Amino acid sequence: MSVRPGGGIRAIVVDIEGTTSPTSAVREDLYGYTRARLPQWLRDNRGGAADAVLAQARELAARPDADEAEVAEILRGWLNSDVKAQPLKTAQGLICAEGFRDGALHGEFFPDAPPALRAWHAAGIALFVYSSGSVRNQQDWFAHARGGELASLIGDWFDLNNAGPKREAASYEKIAGAIGVPGERILFLSDHPDELDAAVAEGWQAVGVTRPGEPNSPRPPHRWIGSFAELDPERL
Repeated sequence: MSVRPGGGIRAIVVDIEGTTSPTSAVREDLYGYTRARLPQWLRDNRGGAADAVLAQARELAARPDADEAEVAEILRGWLNSDVKAQPLKTAQGLICAEGFRDGALHGEFFPDAPPALRAWHAAGIALFVYSSGSVRNQQDWFAHARGGELASLIGDWFDLNNAGPKREAASYEKIAGAIGVPGERILFLSDHPDELDAAVAEGWQAVGVTRPGEPNSPRPPHRWIGSFAELDPERL
């Protein structure tokens, strides 16, 4: 996707957990919903989507002979430890999709995030999401946001599968190429210092987001804000 020419920041890429949304909402709501349904989902989707999840989980865990129940426990263990494993994220996206559709799940956002995203979009800045959660989960989180959908504001979605690990500079190079914007015209917002480091290493601009109760702490040399309302992309 290409965005309009011009000076200054032309694209903003946002993280979700701890940045647009409370970590507790992701880990308690999405993780809890996934944890309760994983074993049944693996059983119900044999011969379909579960096959790739089973194969990838066995490979990553180095347990090629693990049966379905054992794979379910492996995935639950990764979920409990917040391991960013692709088969887990794939399964979570598919399992939670049903919860979003039937109203059991909603995307939860910090109060300052939706108005800022809408204002930036209205100003002609292209918006993108980069999260360790699957693209499917990202899209559902924004589409079913409590208080009104936000997915229509987002130009594209990036995860571990289509971009790569969030702490590696090569992932940010890949995203910049996909959206067609030079790194110096992209602003990345995240609560994780290592992710900010990786983005800056690829020539992006980056601002840390620190909010009360969130697990990650600010770290130099990045600028940190406590609310999206503090940020004026035109002045960067």
